[in-house]
Amino acid sequence: MTTMTRTSTVGRSPFARPLQYLALLAYMCFLAFPLLFLLTTAFKTPRELQSPDAGLLPESLNWSNFTAAIDKADLFTAAGNSLLVAVTTTAIVTAVALPAAYALVRFRTRMRAFATGWILLSQVFPFILIIIPLFLLLKNIGLVNTLLGLVLVYAVWSLPFSLWMLQGYVASIPVELEEASAVDGAGRLKTLAKIVLPLLAPGLVATSLFTFINSWNEFFFALVLIQSPDMQTLPLALARFVGAEGQVQLGQLAAAALLACIPSLVFFMLIQKRLTAGLLSGAVKG
Repeated sequence: MTTMTRTSTVGRSPFARPLQYLALLAYMCFLAFPLLFLLTTAFKTPRELQSPDAGLLPESLNWSNFTAAIDKADLFTAAGNSLLVAVTTTAIVTAVALPAAYALVRFRTRMRAFATGWILLSQVFPFILIIIPLFLLLKNIGLVNTLLGLVLVYAVWSLPFSLWMLQGYVASIPVELEEASAVDGAGRLKTLAKIVLPLLAPGLVATSLFTFINSWNEFFFALVLIQSPDMQTLPLALARFVGAEGQVQLGQLAAAALLACIPSLVFFMLIQKRLTAGLLSGAVKG
């Protein structure tokens, strides 16, 4: 064993670690470039945007794009609608997916195979196949052009994948912990509240983030179901910067898109540590 360790250490190239860091740096730059381009475009004047010799950085900080974007698209109202829809959808999906995932993992019944098939099948259907019957259904019950209808659609669409994610986190918790708690006299509800739920916290964070961002960024369902300007969400507000003939007000669009990214970035920064722990715990079954 010692000989093998020495051989692997000696045979390792001294350039391996620097090359790894270089590859990681290149990947980070690749991911950060769209955000940097969005940031610099938001501060450029129309003259700079139309100039063929314009550089990456703006000549000066032009704040007029932000004020024009807020006034034209009513971003605060749209942001409030998006926030309400995303938070409500996240709460509904989490409340339904958590007990369902626990039941599917701990109680092996025929419903498990049916639920697994439903989860996989729901992910292969394109939006365009269901949008017409969905619109007619919501119209018949009076939920077209309402945020409640949008919340229900987002919840149903996000639930299968969230349930699939939470199954991995529940499976990573050893069942022996629950059995030991039962031996000590704790009931089912107390075991879930005191043992299972704290261990599932990282997984709940990861699942909630997925649901929140999915609802925050969704465009197609909102485009079909929302008609009133005061009910529009942020993706619909951003689409107003594209003219009927395809003319894009690039500076204002970049400024509005940058403002729309801020809530998601702040939310991600606040829960980054728990999200990383959740992704790692859900990937390994204990």
